[in-house]
Amino acid sequence: MSFPLLGKKQQCFWIAIGQCRLILLVNTRQYTILSFLISLSCETPSLAWPMWRSVLHDVFKVFFSLVAFLNISPQLPDGQDLPLPPVILGELGKDPQNPTVCFYGHVDVQPAKKEDGWKTDPYTLTEINGNLYGRGATDNKGPVLAWINAVETFRAMPVNFKFVIEGMEEAGSLGLEKLLEEENQCFFSDVDYIVISDNLWLSNKKPALTYGSRGNACFFVEVECGDKDLHSGTFGGIIHEPMTDLIALLDSLVDPTGRIQIPGIYDSVTALTEEERKLYESIEFDLEEHKNNSGVKKFLYGTKEEILLHLWRYPSLSIHGIEGAFHEPGIKTVIPAKVIGKFSIRQVPHMDLSVVKRQVAEHLEGVFSKRNSPNKLKVSMPLGAKPWLADVNDPLFKAARRAIKTVFGEDPDFIRDGSTVPVARMFQTITQKSVMMFPIGAADDGEHSQNEKISRHNYIEGTKVFAAFFLEISKLHRHLHKTSNTETNN
Repeated sequence: MSFPLLGKKQQCFWIAIGQCRLILLVNTRQYTILSFLISLSCETPSLAWPMWRSVLHDVFKVFFSLVAFLNISPQLPDGQDLPLPPVILGELGKDPQNPTVCFYGHVDVQPAKKEDGWKTDPYTLTEINGNLYGRGATDNKGPVLAWINAVETFRAMPVNFKFVIEGMEEAGSLGLEKLLEEENQCFFSDVDYIVISDNLWLSNKKPALTYGSRGNACFFVEVECGDKDLHSGTFGGIIHEPMTDLIALLDSLVDPTGRIQIPGIYDSVTALTEEERKLYESIEFDLEEHKNNSGVKKFLYGTKEEILLHLWRYPSLSIHGIEGAFHEPGIKTVIPAKVIGKFSIRQVPHMDLSVVKRQVAEHLEGVFSKRNSPNKLKVSMPLGAKPWLADVNDPLFKAARRAIKTVFGEDPDFIRDGSTVPVARMFQTITQKSVMMFPIGAADDGEHSQNEKISRHNYIEGTKVFAAFFLEISKLHRHLHKTSNTETNN
């Protein structure tokens, strides 16, 4: 939507009129939009990708001038290809006066069975009391379709639009990074902004925009005494048991207050700025609600600010399990020959993965050496994902904030995600473009859990807010470029 001959106030007026028209249009098409989501539920998870590929192909052909299904299947050591779902690239519009927005989403889901505790068939979308229940409703089929619905509301798009839809996100986005690198100078060369809608609000009612996430460094610490398990009646009390060594190592990692005990681990954590502190103060966050959602009786910290800082701003260490230890019901008095402790560190911006890996290894080796154990110690980091951080003053966030204000009637919270979102960092690093996470799901949607849902309200309002965002980012982008050109000419 372009208004080259209108003054600033007139432009704002017609932008507002356009937003109202779009909101009314979405309201009148609620049944159609909802039916679209319901029609894409499937009876079994094995049908999910073939069905989605067919449907998305048909949808994209209607709206997009370019649709490509790109093979990302890697080759196995024996020469055979590992069959993976293709990544779908879609494109609509090439107006050089318009900004180009690229949306990323995924249509694969976590496994689900009704007998796991679902109150409905997880692969048949079911509406109950205004909530749409089904696997993938909020992660990530609902948001993907909300974007498609938003595009459909326009007769003439105010932005150039691109889609990246994959089917391997839940398995670590296998093959996506290589594809982004290969397409960086082609498909992504004219992209101005990248938007991801694959997370949730912090609360159940207030919208949010996400500008950062923690990384994740996963570690294995292995202790081995020999090549076979031993009888505790025959050898207990006369050998250095691997499990005893491992428990001591794991116990050395974090203290009762949650503070990591690895020397130097906090050295790269930047000081809290005044601007950021104010963001934390204004965030709507119900401690009791969060505690009830978790099922625990008490948190390590007692204030909203402390909780959020330790979820987003500071690293954390979690111990996940022990491989090789007896864990079944009953009693088994064996001494395992080899045990592997598994833990992870959620690192924050400016923490270097290679430095964290070295610090962990040096700490564990130091603790182990003091035990004078003859057992073998091995420390490894099989997986390392870096943190992601964006600038909340970027036009992308300003446009989204205005769109949320228009649709929901209030400003959003600016939040970080305590978990890890590899694709955000991946897009930012490879394309060097602005990246924002734009959720429409509520905190209680239960992604990856039983009875996953998205509310009918959030799905419809999410469609509206995406449409309003197109208008806002177009307006902001044009204003910035006009200002830039004026300064250049002067």
